[in-house]
Amino acid sequence: MDWRTVQSPQERYTALFPGKPDKLERRIPYLDQELLQTLEAVKIDDDIYSVSTIRLPANQSTSLSKLLSQLQANLIDRTKASGGDVTVEDAFYRTADRQRLPTKDYFLDLKVNGKSQQLMRVRWINRVGPTGDTWIYQISVLHTNAGNENAKTFLSAEEYENFFSDFSPE
Repeated sequence: MDWRTVQSPQERYTALFPGKPDKLERRIPYLDQELLQTLEAVKIDDDIYSVSTIRLPANQSTSLSKLLSQLQANLIDRTKASGGDVTVEDAFYRTADRQRLPTKDYFLDLKVNGKSQQLMRVRWINRVGPTGDTWIYQISVLHTNAGNENAKTFLSAEEYENFFSDFSPE
């Protein structure tokens, strides 16, 4: 892998990717408006490493918990509907100024016909910027062609752990 530090000043974060990520932007509908979602992602073999960013304007900050719940429910409900498993673990992340803050890691085992097809580790972080805007980050690794691996054990290996531990929002 060709690990590199990627700085995204517009999205207010620094991340360590295992290759040069592609960057995509799209507008997503939310509460009679459109929010800009930016995605930086790289595919390495059977893994997709990605950081998704949504900026919620300061005047919309009251809808943060609802939007965050919706993002989480989309993945968690899809996993459970597939007959898959979801494991939640306490974790920490560091901000750009090295402050250590608590978060949660979600380990998902998505199944098709009772058999694991994809494993995913995802972390959601939200931070308030200097202008009062809230930034929502979804950091994830999706592993395809899953066998009998345990999602938590498999996606806690060093190459995945580095991606999560070296993500720093401002």
